[in-house]
This record gives sequence, C-alpha cells and structure tokens, in this order.
Amino acid sequence: MCDSAEAISKRNAEVVRRYLRVFETKQVAELEELVAEDVLVHGAGFHGQGRHYPEEAVLTPGLSNCRVRVEDLFAAGDRVTAAFTLTYTHDRSGRDLTMTGIKSYRLRGGRIVEFWGETDLYGLLRQAGLVPEQVPPL
Repeated sequence: MCDSAEAISKRNAEVVRRYLRVFETKQVAELEELVAEDVLVHGAGFHGQGRHYPEEAVLTPGLSNCRVRVEDLFAAGDRVTAAFTLTYTHDRSGRDLTMTGIKSYRLRGGRIVEFWGETDLYGLLRQAGLVPEQVPPL
C-alpha cells in the first residue's frame, strides 16, 4: 500500500525538523540517518557534495549553544522549505548572535538528498564585529 502524498509530506517535514535540531544537540552522528552520504549542497555561489558539509556547519567553531526557531515550514511531496532563525552564543564575547535563513530540501527515502539555501552570514559576522556595520559606497 502506498503512502498518501500528505503522509509523505508530513514525514519529510519531520526529517527536516530533526535535521535542524541537530544544530542544537550537536549530535552529528544522527545526520547519518537524516542526510544522504552524497547529499548535494547549494548556496552562496557554492555547489558541493557530501554529508561532511552539513556536519561542518553544525560544528562551526567559535559558536555554541545554538537555538533553532522554525519561522515557517512548508512540505509538499519530496520537497520541504523552511525559514528559520539560529541564535548562537559567541564563545569569545559571550554575546548572542542571530542568523536567519531559508533552505529548500529534497528528500528521498526519508533522507535529505539535496538542499538549496541562503543564510545571513554577513549579518552574523556584523554582529560579531568581524565586518563593518555599513559597507562604504564605491
């Protein structure tokens, strides 16, 4: 018996929610169950392949105590799109830094096989004092 489109969408939405929770728990071993080993990763002009990319994102040095807030999530069949806010503790200053993002995930067999997305890395770096508040005019 085949699952309904609604059941597949619901199951895939839960996989993405579990994936995002890994940023809080830092239990990267759980990614083996959630993300295909040869996952395709796209964003910020980058195209790569391999589970090590999301693992490295979870374990970003200098940032700890990640809290994830899912702002919006839409699932349809094998696609899930999520808008989220990540709040980290900046290890050096102890201050909270936030980064917003939107990612679109494609799933197959209960695993993420591809994702496209953008995060506001510039905003995060600005809050950390690593880039200027305003970009000077050309």
